[in-house]
Amino acid sequence: MDKIIEKTMKNLEKNNMTAVYAESRSEVPEIIKKLVPTGSSVSNGGSVSLREAGVYDLLLSGDYLYYDRTGLSGDDIRDCYIKALSCDAYFCSSNAVTENGELYNVDGNSNRVACIAFGPKRVIMVVGKNKIVPDIKAAVERVKRTAAPKNAVRLSLKTPCAATGECMGLNGEICSGCASEGRICCSYLISAHQRQKGRITVIIVNEELGY
Repeated sequence: MDKIIEKTMKNLEKNNMTAVYAESRSEVPEIIKKLVPTGSSVSNGGSVSLREAGVYDLLLSGDYLYYDRTGLSGDDIRDCYIKALSCDAYFCSSNAVTENGELYNVDGNSNRVACIAFGPKRVIMVVGKNKIVPDIKAAVERVKRTAAPKNAVRLSLKTPCAATGECMGLNGEICSGCASEGRICCSYLISAHQRQKGRITVIIVNEELGY
């Protein structure tokens, strides 16, 4: 195992989060099957990492009660977000994971960071090795240089970062950025030591996944 991955996993455990290692993305669905019993209620945040690791296919398999927000809008998508807060297992990735065992996440709608912080009985994150950074400062920079611009392009948002490839607030404070209607960086969450041991599980994959 890579020394940086090993260090990160040890520090996640120190922070009362469960760390699971996957050598490749193909191992992720089988890991999840062992973690989440058939029939459990599940939901997810939008994530390229989940798609690349085959998690969406697993959630759609019929083995779970899946609160799927795909294609919903208005009150329907809000109702789905509310149901997600009470589900047995919530799936997402993390914008960055520090070697100190901290999770850094930034949201536009804030439904994902809400579920990470509180609500679902379990939160299961699938994180590629490309998202491991030394510290929170590096995590902030990673979002402004990589995650936010690429996700803005993916979601067809008309933001400065989608056009230039980096946040206009790169050299400012943690919340610095644009004032565009489609701004993707609205709510910021740092998950450090957890009171509820093992509620958050981080599956670290020894491959690059997502943004």
